[in-house]
Amino acid sequence: MEEVAVSVNSHHISQTDTCDLCVVGAGIAGLNALFVASRYLGRNRKVLLIDRRPRVGGMWIDTYPYVRLHQPHPMFTAGNIGWTLNREPSYLASKDEVLDHFSHCLAEIKDRLTVDERYGWEFESAEPILGGVRVVCRAPDGSSRTIDAARLIKAYGLRVTPNEPLAFSSARVRSVSPDSCDVRTGEIAESTAPVYIVGGGKTAMDTAHTLVTTYPGRQVNLVAGSGTFFTDRDKFFPAGRRRWVGSTLLSEMAVDMCRRFDGANEQQMAAWYRATYGTSMTPQAGNFLLGVLSQAENTTIAGGVNEVMMEHLEDIVDRDGHTELLFRSGATAPVEDGSWIINCTGYLTGADQPYEPYTSSGGTVLSIQVRSATMHLTSFMGYFMTHLMFLDQLRELPLYELDMQEMLQRNKTVLPYAMFALAQYNLGLMADAMPSKVFRECGLDFDRWYPWPRRTVGAVRFMLNHRRERDHLRQVLDTVRVRCDVRCGPLSHGDATACAAAAG
Repeated sequence: MEEVAVSVNSHHISQTDTCDLCVVGAGIAGLNALFVASRYLGRNRKVLLIDRRPRVGGMWIDTYPYVRLHQPHPMFTAGNIGWTLNREPSYLASKDEVLDHFSHCLAEIKDRLTVDERYGWEFESAEPILGGVRVVCRAPDGSSRTIDAARLIKAYGLRVTPNEPLAFSSARVRSVSPDSCDVRTGEIAESTAPVYIVGGGKTAMDTAHTLVTTYPGRQVNLVAGSGTFFTDRDKFFPAGRRRWVGSTLLSEMAVDMCRRFDGANEQQMAAWYRATYGTSMTPQAGNFLLGVLSQAENTTIAGGVNEVMMEHLEDIVDRDGHTELLFRSGATAPVEDGSWIINCTGYLTGADQPYEPYTSSGGTVLSIQVRSATMHLTSFMGYFMTHLMFLDQLRELPLYELDMQEMLQRNKTVLPYAMFALAQYNLGLMADAMPSKVFRECGLDFDRWYPWPRRTVGAVRFMLNHRRERDHLRQVLDTVRVRCDVRCGPLSHGDATACAAAAG
């Protein structure tokens, strides 16, 4: 099953492994890819799992310690693997609980599939060879390792990296980030100095909620920039009777959104979505990136925050014996010496990754990342795109790809509605190309929050209508491509040829 070639010189040891599948990335996207692979490969086939981190978990290993899952936990999984956490479905799992579930998912997958885990390994490059792909990695000891794989899945996902503290001219404030400072412990917990949270997105809301609930009465301020609105969790994941009547399935909202969006009316879409399904604790809210917040969380944060400043922070300076916040608008505000400044900005906008197509010309390489996204969430991409790979459909289906990184930089307001149009268009193509079992086994489906009769009606409605919606969705995506000057369209042969050689 495995052949190892070893060559020794004065500089390093080079070894070659062989396998049927190499998966790079052990986060939620990689676990979904492994789950799907376990449906096609038997225990006599070998899979290598490569990750630069010390264990399974992806970005959840690096992220701030007080983070909680933003959705009910049962639908955050690999395939349809159930949680062993004995909590109500609406419970928002903690970081450690999510990591424990990832370990459970991998154990369940390994009951069906032989997985050789290689942690601390850095992916370096890949190139096509006869019968597959040659992958070059750097092992923890610094040696170069070669893997000859029949298939390669690069499950990079969002590539979220830890946030660094912001740099300021002033030496009188303490600048930290959630990833370098657990706001529940240490010096910040022992201090009574004011806290300024920079950012208005979900990390800022998590940080504000943690602070105001852990230290009631402490001065917590929010420098919220343009502001952010969120999906109201109570609207899509209601409790009690509303699971049966008086609420909207996420799939129903997605259809309605896509029918309303024409590729150029994002301002009207934002106003409609915020009024119908949104919530926000800031007086203005210019940003929406599919974040989720409940009304209870919103109320708690709004009641505990001392001041909300709708400004973009540029610097903090010392002038004439006192310290000031300097804003992009030119305005200033005094800040008490010793204040804590927490950088909650840029988790989704900080990465700058090179473009890579989602598959190679031969279909032996699948790349799951935001530069050639085919769905709205990378977990869904890991699940559905891996099915397409093993069904030899990656090159057959004329899926649209969207460069989400470029879109985020060029027109952030358009992005969420373009993402839903992309997902609906590609799901329609997939529904015609894959067995219905693929959809039945998808435990990621948010409609699973609802009783079986309701979600069945939603599935039937989608199957009846997805073909007639196709022309409109394609026109919308083509409009987005032209207006925003971003990559948004079918994969070209030239792009796919370059995929296998693209470095990580």
